[in-house]
Amino acid sequence: MNEDKLMAFVGKAVTDVGAVVNGSLVVIGDKLGLYTAMTAQGPMTSTELAERTGCNERYLREWLSAQAASGYLEYEGDDRFTLPDEHAIPLTDEKSPACVIGGFQLALAAVHSTERLTDAFRTGAGMGWGEHHQELFEGCERFFGPSYRAFLTQNWIPALDGIEAKLQQGARIVDVGCGQGASTRILAAAYPNSIVVGIDPHAGSLDAARKRAADEGLADRVAFEVGTAQNFEGRYDLVCLFDALHDMGDPAGACRHALSALAPGGALMVVEPNAGDQVADNLNPVGAAYYSLSTMLCTPNSLSQDVGTALGAQAGEARLREVITGAGFSSVRRVAETPFNIVLEARP
Repeated sequence: MNEDKLMAFVGKAVTDVGAVVNGSLVVIGDKLGLYTAMTAQGPMTSTELAERTGCNERYLREWLSAQAASGYLEYEGDDRFTLPDEHAIPLTDEKSPACVIGGFQLALAAVHSTERLTDAFRTGAGMGWGEHHQELFEGCERFFGPSYRAFLTQNWIPALDGIEAKLQQGARIVDVGCGQGASTRILAAAYPNSIVVGIDPHAGSLDAARKRAADEGLADRVAFEVGTAQNFEGRYDLVCLFDALHDMGDPAGACRHALSALAPGGALMVVEPNAGDQVADNLNPVGAAYYSLSTMLCTPNSLSQDVGTALGAQAGEARLREVITGAGFSSVRRVAETPFNIVLEARP
């Protein structure tokens, strides 16, 4: 027994225990506006934060200490704490691609399913997306939305061969697995001459998507329909799968249906997590987060559907290409990437 290795692992495990509980504290800080109240304010006491937010001082005193111990705040001495500008952006600025606050909300929602997933590990049963805690749906939109707003119409669409011109002139777009419609609404706002249809099997998410579209003045050019990747109707110049293909029970069938739905000159755009092809390539903090979320969310969702391929969120580009070309597409090329995503364009 290597005692040093043992104690090093105990230290890591204790750190991870703190991280699990801190995730809940981050969500509390977000919901109560604590990070926002501390942004660009300099050192602050729990009493001052209580005055700004109307929250109980004693709870805030403990929360501030926990956040400082976890490295989210800086302790300045004399019971004063600071939220650094570099930390405020990921925790508060949902216009920035660096914002990760929604990730805590969706992760905490996933943790609510621990007991049921314990049984699923034994039985092999799936668990559909819509069966998780309701916070998952908003958290997912808030987690992916900042990147979509930063890159979708500025970088990803222009990288597709000839597609941006079609959308500017007026085309038909379908966003399959749209959830609460963040990507759908971004496309509708950017290309007012085009019609955008969002498809998702979860009716509750689509209700939220419709409300957001109406609030944003997009109801005249965006529609949301309950459906799946295998049964949506119509012909489209662009079929989009945003962080959704790996969640599907039959990703090959989804790609085959997408191929049949393309209008002449159309393309399939697949956005997926940026992962290496081998497990060893993904043994890093991002891989840890995605493998964990995949275990709790993506894999159970796929196993709850017909076929149950269960690609997983870290499938890697080679496996994705295999699925897409196996469905009948003749070419697949990587057109863009971010630290968290790759963007593939597939053509008939």
